[in-house]
This record gives sequence, structure tokens and C-alpha cells, in this order.
Amino acid sequence: MSSQDKDSQNRPRGRPEKDQTGPTAEPEPTGGKIRSKRGKGGKAGTGGSQKMSKSVKAGLTFPVGRMGRLLKKGRYADRVGAGAPVYLAAVIEYLTAEVLELAGNAARDNKKQRIIPRHLQLAIRNDEELNILLRNVHIAEGGVLPNIHIELLPKKKGEKTGQPSQPTPKKSTPSKAGKTTTAGKTTTTAK
Repeated sequence: MSSQDKDSQNRPRGRPEKDQTGPTAEPEPTGGKIRSKRGKGGKAGTGGSQKMSKSVKAGLTFPVGRMGRLLKKGRYADRVGAGAPVYLAAVIEYLTAEVLELAGNAARDNKKQRIIPRHLQLAIRNDEELNILLRNVHIAEGGVLPNIHIELLPKKKGEKTGQPSQPTPKKSTPSKAGKTTTAGKTTTTAK
């Protein structure tokens, strides 16, 4: 076997052998200047280009790239714009932060360190807008809001049972200017 056959057996199949004179070759000093691997383009002064995710560019925590992939995969529309996944991630991140803040407050009110489904339920149902948004959502182990109808509360002392209390009629009282007021009506009397 020749040395070429041994070299061809050692290298992986499917990949051509790299040519050392191509653009990925090590820079060679020429005339005191060092040429970069990438060519003339690019930003000046940067040591190397790092990939920046779409979430970092948008200043979000939620994954913009994943939202875009799922929008495309879900076939909600034939085409998906570049701003759609950013907007979707921002909205979902805001709603999540809002619910978690209110649930954290509910947990702190109950002197707990962990947010449990009950705290989520209390947070959502006590907030007017979130309650409308999540009207048809049932949270497992969430329970219900504490509410007792007025009719079920114990009667106050002095009230008769079985009869609703009647308002007492207002008495006529003469005023200084000769006017008499009776149950909200004012009449003038002559002296």
C-alpha cells in the first residue's frame, strides 16, 4: 500500500481533504500586516464575532427563535414576518410576569415561600383584566374565591326574623326661614 492509500483510509468519508491555501488557512504575515481569515468585510476593532440570539437583540427572556419556529410549524399562516415572533414573545413574557407578580403577592399574604395553584387562582380571579382573559380557564387545585352571600350571614341584634326591616318615616321639622321640610320636600309657609 502506498502512503496515499493509508492517508485516504484514515480520513473520514464524505469530507474532502482541506486545502491549506484556502480562505480558512492560517493568516500569513505579508509586509508586516496580518490578514484576517474572513476577508475585507466585517466590523473593525472586534476580535471575533459572537452570535447574538434574537431574544438578546429584542431584550427579552422568552425565546424568540422558538416562537418563530412554532409559528411556522403550526401553519397559522402561509408566511410569518420577522416581527411576529418578537411581538408574541414579548406579550407572553409580560403576561407571565404579571401573573407571577400577583401570585407572589398572594403567596406572601399567606406567609408562604412557594407559589402554589391556589395562589395563581387568587391572583387571576382578584385581577379584573386577567379574570376576563382567563374566564374559561379552570386551574387544578386552585379552589374558589372566598365569598359568602349577605342572606347567609347571621342576623344583627334588634332585627325581627322573617320580616325585612321597614325604613322609618321622616318627621317634619320647621326651619328658621319658615320653611318646612318633609321627607326631602320643601314647602314654604307664610307667617
